[in-house]
Amino acid sequence: MNLTPATVAWVKSTYSSAEGGNCVEWSPVFAEAHGVVPVRDSKLTDGPVLTVSSAGWRAFVAAL
Repeated sequence: MNLTPATVAWVKSTYSSAEGGNCVEWSPVFAEAHGVVPVRDSKLTDGPVLTVSSAGWRAFVAAL
């Protein structure tokens, strides 16, 4: 799976802190095209990316 900046348009979660605290980004466009949701820490853009199933992501967001 190619998760380079050229293939992933990241969106910062509306739950992320404006003060730079808990910053989570995800890619709805990539998720729609590939059926998995990439998630990363916006402060570590070159860091690891977690991928979860679309169903798992929906369950996670519903639990917030």
